[in-house]
Amino acid sequence: MEQLPAKLRWGIERRLEFIEFRLFWDGHANRADLTGMFGISIQQASADLRRYLAMAPGNMSYDTHAKAYVRSPSFAPIFFRPDAEQYLSQLRLVSEAVLGQSECWLPRLPPFGVLPVLARTVNASVLRTIIGAIHGHEAVEIHYQSMSRVEPTWRWIEPHAIAHDGFRWHARAFCCADGRFKDFVLPRILETRTLTPASTNPADDTDWHEDVALEIGPHPALSASQHAAIGRDYGMVDGRAEVRVRRALLYYTLKRLGIDTDPSARRPQDQQIVLLNRDAIGAASQQLHGVA
Repeated sequence: MEQLPAKLRWGIERRLEFIEFRLFWDGHANRADLTGMFGISIQQASADLRRYLAMAPGNMSYDTHAKAYVRSPSFAPIFFRPDAEQYLSQLRLVSEAVLGQSECWLPRLPPFGVLPVLARTVNASVLRTIIGAIHGHEAVEIHYQSMSRVEPTWRWIEPHAIAHDGFRWHARAFCCADGRFKDFVLPRILETRTLTPASTNPADDTDWHEDVALEIGPHPALSASQHAAIGRDYGMVDGRAEVRVRRALLYYTLKRLGIDTDPSARRPQDQQIVLLNRDAIGAASQQLHGVA
C-alpha cells in the first residue's frame, strides 16, 4: 500500500474519508456520489477515486456492471474509523430535520423510526443575549417564568455556561436574588433587558466544575444471561460501567437513567441498571436542586 502523505489538503482527505464511509456502509462508491456530495467536477471525482485506489489498492475494485467501485473482501479503512453510533446519530438527525438527507453521508436510509422529541422553543434573541453575557462576563436582567411563581418576574442572573439535560437547554447562572448558582430553562426566559458587568467568578460554581463518577451495573435480580446483555448494552467491564458527569447535572442524569429511586420500586426487567455507589452519590444529589 502506498504510504499516506504526511498531510493532505483537508478537502481531499475529507473526500477520501467519504469514499471509505460509502464503501463500508453501502459497499460501493462512484463519481456521482462525490460530485453530488461535494459539488466537485467529474474530473476531480475521478482523480479522488484514483488517488484512493493508489493508496489502498486492496480496499476496492471496479465493477463494470454496477459502474462503481465495490468493497473488497480485504477492505481495511485508513481514513475513517467505523462507528455504529455515528451512523445511528445521522439517522436521528435526519428524523429530527436537523440534517437533510442530501446532507448526510448515508446513501440509502433503512426504514427506521425515532420517538418524537417535543420541541422546546428557545427565542434566538434571548439565546444571543445569554451567550453574549457569558462571553462578556456580564449580568443580564431576565423576565423569567419560574414554576414556583404564578407570574413571571424580573431578576438578575450572571450566566457562565449553558447545559442540556437530555430534554431541554438551561443557562447555568448565578442568581443574584437567591445568592447561589442555579439553572434557568432557556424557553422560560421571556425577554431580556439591561446588561451590566458580572460580580461573581464562574470558578466559584464548584458544582459545575467538579465531576461525579456514577458506577452502574445490571440489576442484581436479572439472570446471568440478562446481566451479560445489559453489560454489552452499556459497555460494562466486569459488570460495571462508570459515567462521569458534572455535579450540577447529577440530578438530571439520575432521572434520565431512571436510577434516582430505590431499584426495588420497579421490576428488574424495567429497571435493568442500578446505581452501585448509591451511598456515595446520595449525599451529593440531595444537595442539588432542579431548575429555577
